[in-house]
Amino acid sequence: MTTPPLIILSSTSSARKSVLERLLLPFQTFAPEIDETPLPNEKPEDLVLRLAELKAHAAQITYPNALVIGSDQVAIVNDVILGKPGTYERAVKQLQRVSGQTVNFLTGLCLLNTKTQQIQIDSIPFGIQFRTLTLSQIEQYLHQEKPYNCAGSFRSEGLGIVLIEKIIAEDPTAIMGLPLIRLIQMFEKQGVNVI
Repeated sequence: MTTPPLIILSSTSSARKSVLERLLLPFQTFAPEIDETPLPNEKPEDLVLRLAELKAHAAQITYPNALVIGSDQVAIVNDVILGKPGTYERAVKQLQRVSGQTVNFLTGLCLLNTKTQQIQIDSIPFGIQFRTLTLSQIEQYLHQEKPYNCAGSFRSEGLGIVLIEKIIAEDPTAIMGLPLIRLIQMFEKQGVNVI
């Protein structure tokens, strides 16, 4: 019996960690500390793919014989990327902008085998139809959740669920920033079977 490879989640997101724990595979986390600023005129899909790959590569010196997972997410409304708001004031503006709108999200996913340098990368789309929100609802949500490090100020795994009417997704875990259906397929190509 062969020893399974070391799995590294290159993320400080508690949501991604919680999602990955569902697979019951042992793993460690790593803080990638990369610059997430979009490049000039960078398309949303290019941005999430680039950042997911950068996050995976950030761990390769520390973990030269591992499978490293990098992931990133953006929200897009009316062809405008909504990144992580960072502040309460920006989060209020973002949520006012998405009120009553369908927002498209993209989750970039990268699995890097640091021993062989084999990379698998993909972007997984999903949509969220937001309810029409009052300023009071937005403020209450933000004071409770503080989603300032979440794309579009939206965190579905908590109180954010009350902000939406409908989710349009093939993989419900993509909403939480780590698309497990696609990740399982990537693991299998590296000889890691979850069950």
